[in-house]
Parts: sequence; structure tokens; C-alpha cells
Amino acid sequence: MADIYQSLLSSSVGRKFLKTVSLPVPVDLERHSQAQTSFITGNVLVGGPANGRLADIISSTLADSNAQVQVAQDSPAKDAFDKSAAKAAVKITAIDPTAEAAKFKGLVFDGTGIENSSQLRSLYDFFHPVMKKIQNNGRLVVLGVQPESCKDPAQQIAQRALEGFVRTLAKEVGKKGSVAQLVYVAKGAEKQAESALRFFLSPRSAFVDGQIVRIGKAKFDTTDFNWNQPLKDKVVLVTGASRGIGEAIANTMARDGAKVVCLDIPAAEADLERVASEIGGASLALDITDPEAPAKIADYFKKEFDGLDVIIHNAGVTRDKTIGGMPEHFWDMVIDINLSSEERINAALLDGDVLNDGGRIVCVSSMSGVAGNFGQSNYATSKAGVIGMVDAFAPILAKRNITINAVAPGFIETQMTAAMPMATREAGRRLNSLKQGGQPVDVAEAIGFFASPASAGATGNTIRVCGQNLIGA
Repeated sequence: MADIYQSLLSSSVGRKFLKTVSLPVPVDLERHSQAQTSFITGNVLVGGPANGRLADIISSTLADSNAQVQVAQDSPAKDAFDKSAAKAAVKITAIDPTAEAAKFKGLVFDGTGIENSSQLRSLYDFFHPVMKKIQNNGRLVVLGVQPESCKDPAQQIAQRALEGFVRTLAKEVGKKGSVAQLVYVAKGAEKQAESALRFFLSPRSAFVDGQIVRIGKAKFDTTDFNWNQPLKDKVVLVTGASRGIGEAIANTMARDGAKVVCLDIPAAEADLERVASEIGGASLALDITDPEAPAKIADYFKKEFDGLDVIIHNAGVTRDKTIGGMPEHFWDMVIDINLSSEERINAALLDGDVLNDGGRIVCVSSMSGVAGNFGQSNYATSKAGVIGMVDAFAPILAKRNITINAVAPGFIETQMTAAMPMATREAGRRLNSLKQGGQPVDVAEAIGFFASPASAGATGNTIRVCGQNLIGA
């Protein structure tokens, strides 16, 4: 359903009225298009303490973009970035960031060198002079060390403090359609940070805001990796693929080069076949709650593809009632479809060695699973359970070189949200830092990040695709 509020912005009169009454005027979000040749274009300012350890990967990543990489002429990290620039064959220009003409599309701060709370001052020194110079749809990325890995309590405290800083940055730049993220990079996992840097600096992260991702050690060499077709020759299963977010996921996986198998219930077979046909994929009409479904799925991929590379658990339902008025079949249905069926399917794929080495499991959770939601005790329970499944299986699957992650959508423009009462719908669209609803493709892009072979270091993460919803953690 059309966003009435956004429609006012299409006219100069509407925009003037909204500004006059001090209502937020959302910025049109830039999203990825096939015509783009670079994940980021424009001035990108880099910096951090002198002892940061990620200058090399930051420089080499930006070397493969159309960005004009800059460093403040008095930055403590200038020497480190000058050296990394020579290695990466990228030009890094020393500038005065306070100059009136200075404008920035991206800010990248290497905070891995922060060892105590006094050194948090480096955040102020880097960001304070340039916050008013960030362009619309800007990208801010802070990199740090996983606090739980720090042996020194002072460093652990300081690194944990980065979370509050980044979440606040995200709220302060949201009015420009800009987003901020924090990436914790384990020691020894420096090269694995490239996938996260590319995603968070690109338009693909348009509705991902104020999020934290942990990158650990992994085996994957990005040398000669095709970033434009990261899933080339990979086999991907998308459940609930007949419409909405599932359809967007299937399209995005196909765009990234995958052979996509679209799965949904038999009642949705016509739409399912349409989606599969449009992307040159295959369709599988199956009820995932059928006791025989896991074995049928495993057998299908063994027979047709000799294995599976990525499974995306998107299928889900809602049956809303307060817990006091909820019939038991509402509870049982939602838990079974949204959570238990995923556990059973994963078990069949893993026990049967159907999921290939380097495989990816990506689950769709929900903001309800993070913060709860009135009248959705069954749904919130199931989606919190999905996050629990990611937490529980990440260390187990890491031994098999398989990752598991989740995305938690907030207000996304779908048929489900279009059916909401208007007041509820409009409130849902505004209660985030970007003051608008997201699109199904925003969820799909986040899933694409986790599904990529280059994201081998990312496991056990749940990121919200919610424009930094003001409710929840």
C-alpha cells in the first residue's frame, strides 16, 4: 500500500508543509542497481588510532572501488594508511577535513587500537569535525576488537563502549538517510573483514542501521573472487519463495549468480512456478511441516544437484492473539512452521551431508523476536527461538566450515503490513532512524551478505533490517 506520508514529499508544497510543522522529511534511500560498477563512490575518510591493525584491509578493499580515499593530515593513523596505500596501489590523499568544501560519502574508523577508556577520545577527534559534512545516504563504519576476546579488562571495557557510540551515530545521521555500523574483527581475521566492509559501505545496506557484526577467523581467499557474482555456480534453497520477501530473496540470489530452488506450500504453486520461471530457477511445492518434508528436501538436492550450498529459511506465518485468548492450534502452528520445521530440515541436511563444505544457513527472524510484540507471543517466541538456533549452532557448524546467521526484519512494505490499520502502519514506518519503511529487497541484500562465500568469517550473527527501529536492543 502506498506510503501516504511519503507521497506528500513528492510535491514541493507537501515538503514545505511537513517542514513547517516540524515533521520528519525522510530521504529517498539509495539501493543497489545492476548499473553500479562500484560498491561506493565519493570521498571516503579513513582514520583511527596509530596502532590500529586494519589499515591494510581497509585500503585494499577501497582500492577496488571508485572512492576517493582520504585521511586527515593530522590523523594519528596517517603513516599506517600511507604504508597500506602503497601495498594496495591505492591513492590516499591527506586533507584538512574541516575545510568548508570537504564532503564525505563514507567514514571508516579503525578502532582496533583503542586499549582503554581514555583512548575513546579518538572517536571524538575523528567524527566531531566531519559529522555535518556527511552526504545523504552516507555510510559510517567503525571497526573494533571483539570485547569478549580481550584479555585486558580495560580494553574489553573500551571496545564494548563502541556499541553505544555507533548506535548513537546511527540515530544522529538517520535524517540524511545515512547509516552507521560496528564490525568487530577477531585477531587473525583481518582479511575476512572485506565482505562486511563492502556490504556496509554499499547501497545494499540501505535499511540496515546501528548494527553489530562479529567477524572471526575462517578459510576463504578473496583473491580473484567475483564480487559481482558471489554465488556463481552455487545452489540455493529459498523457503516461502512465492511472494513478498521470499520472492525478493529468490531474485537477489539469482542476480548474484545462484541456481535457485524456490519452495513453498502446494497452495501457492502457481505463484511459486512464476517466480522460479522468472529467475531461471526450479520450484518445489512442499509443506515444510509434513513429517516427510526434511527427507524429501534432502533427497531432492542429492539427486538433482549432488548437494546444497545455501539454505535460506524464510517461510513463516503469523496467527495473532493475546496469550489469554489464543487457541492452542494457533500456538502449535506458528511454532512448528517458524521454528521446529527449520530444526528438522537442518538436521536432515546436515546428517545426510547434503549441505556442502562451506555451506551457509541464513534464517529470517523478526523484530518481534528481539523486542516482543503485543498479541504475538507465539510469533515472538518462534522468532526468538530462531536467534537461539543461530547462537547454538554457530560454534558447532564452524567445525564443518559452515556458517549460520539470521536477519531480523522490522517494518517492511509487504502485503502483510499493507493490511495493518492505517495508524499502526504509519507509526511502524516512522519509528526508526530513517523514518520510513523498508523494502523486501533490503532483507534480501542482508541475506546475500551472509550467503556469500566471502562472508566465511561471519557466523552466529543476527542483524536487524529495520532502519534502526526505536524499539528493542
